[in-house]
Amino acid sequence: MHEAVTIDGFTCYAPTLALGSNDFPIEVYSRFCLLENRHFWFRARNRIILRTFRRYVARNERPRILEVGCGTGYVLQGLAAEKCYEITGADSNIEGLRYARRRLPGIELVQVDARNLPYESEFDAIGAFDVIEHVAEDEAVLTSFYRALKPGGIVVLTVPQHQWLWSSVDERAGHKRRYARQVLLDKLVATGFDISYVTSFVTTLLPVLYVLRSAKRSHSSTVANVDWSELEIRQIANGICSAAMLIDEMLIGCGISLPAGGSLLAVGRKKKP
Repeated sequence: MHEAVTIDGFTCYAPTLALGSNDFPIEVYSRFCLLENRHFWFRARNRIILRTFRRYVARNERPRILEVGCGTGYVLQGLAAEKCYEITGADSNIEGLRYARRRLPGIELVQVDARNLPYESEFDAIGAFDVIEHVAEDEAVLTSFYRALKPGGIVVLTVPQHQWLWSSVDERAGHKRRYARQVLLDKLVATGFDISYVTSFVTTLLPVLYVLRSAKRSHSSTVANVDWSELEIRQIANGICSAAMLIDEMLIGCGISLPAGGSLLAVGRKKKP
């Protein structure tokens, strides 16, 4: 039974988490809101996500989509621009929802605990983009997603990949892990999902990412002092990285599953009876 309360105009199903937790630094929301529209990684990831939804979500009716961990609403904004989905955004922290509301005043936004969503067989697709690595009980999150999906519905996930890329950047971001491909797929299958597609991305830039992360491994870290150097890059470097990401996008657009990269995308489908 999910009893909801209202905080700052948002329906909150997990009010004890609404004002923040240790899983995601609250200052990230304001920083991301400034960076997302121009930073190559956010822009490329959005294009890859939107392409995935076009490919795997049926359009013979208006599919109902839930994004869990929607944060400032950047991905939601891209989905809304498609003008073919009924969209709900959800986050554990209402600070992120405040930013999302400014971006998308007409979209339903709710506060939830991803481990215990207040839905059962309601959505055609659920997206969680760089979210589950912040939650210790990621299997509970996947089970909650499975329960909230209609039979035949899909889950689309992106996560950071390769534990050998672990550095102080992950610690300061509140990550609990980086994923190996097979580990993520095994967890999806154990939950009940059939795997429809999986690919890495940030593949072309992987050598650069490895060098950057290696330099940060020995640094001490605190959540209160997040290192933004990988996000706040100069315009020329941002342009070069954007061009490199286009190679990844072209290959993914051809249906190729890239074998390695800084990030991992997986699509799972809930079994039909």
